[in-house]
Amino acid sequence: MSAAVAVGQGVRSFVRFFRDVMGEDAYRKYADFHAASGCASPLMSEKEFWRDKMDRQDANPQGRCC
Repeated sequence: MSAAVAVGQGVRSFVRFFRDVMGEDAYRKYADFHAASGCASPLMSEKEFWRDKMDRQDANPQGRCC
């Protein structure tokens, strides 16, 4: 493996980790859980999911800085 390939993989891993920490993968996790749980309700669209998530955070602020 060349150094350039190793650096590229490292950068991609860091970006993926950073996105996970920031919660960017929340919809994917929701969709995966929804599919695995056999939930009868329809899957929310990504827009609906984020709106619902923000509404819940606004109604119940916990440890947010702003």
